[in-house]
Amino acid sequence: MNWLERAHDRHHHGRRLRVLGRHLSELLPKGARALDVGCGDGLLTRFVADRRPDLELRGVDSLVRGGTHVPVDGFDGRLLPHPDASFDAVIFVDVLHHADDPLGLLREGARVARRWLVIKDHSADGAFAHATLRFMDRVSNRRHGIAIPCHYWRAEEWQRVLAREQLAVEEWRDALALYPWWSRFAFERGLHFAARLRVAGAAPGPRA
Repeated sequence: MNWLERAHDRHHHGRRLRVLGRHLSELLPKGARALDVGCGDGLLTRFVADRRPDLELRGVDSLVRGGTHVPVDGFDGRLLPHPDASFDAVIFVDVLHHADDPLGLLREGARVARRWLVIKDHSADGAFAHATLRFMDRVSNRRHGIAIPCHYWRAEEWQRVLAREQLAVEEWRDALALYPWWSRFAFERGLHFAARLRVAGAAPGPRA
């Protein structure tokens, strides 16, 4: 672990867990059975489960680790090992831009989800957006052997994909405050969002 990775863990990892866990807890509807795709060791999933005991959460990842914090199934990174509409919600936290086929994996999530997708990802808009996102990805993920293909979409591309896939935006948050105030100008600036999307044919549901 180099000094950048140590600094990331010291100043950002714990804050990200708390702040992102709060956003996910607020976005997931009451009583949902949810699948967290690309959950890693399941620590964030466990954090959300502890805040929201009404939820039933399970994970799936292409790199299953020992001693995960929630039950985690393996998959090939493309096809989710679950039947159609087998979960109320499917969660993608900083996963789609790592996928070989982001659109294909998004469609898999919509297939498995009965009602909602909850997504945290990036909008690659503005000066040096791609360079900043690549830097953050490498500091966070390279040491874990996670692929970094840098499939970042601009806000316009997200809007086009969601409209084509008939994913209706129920809530969209683009001021997440994942970073301390002194680093937000460099690493926040509209590059991150979290959203709850309603899959095609699903009626609007209750909030948490």
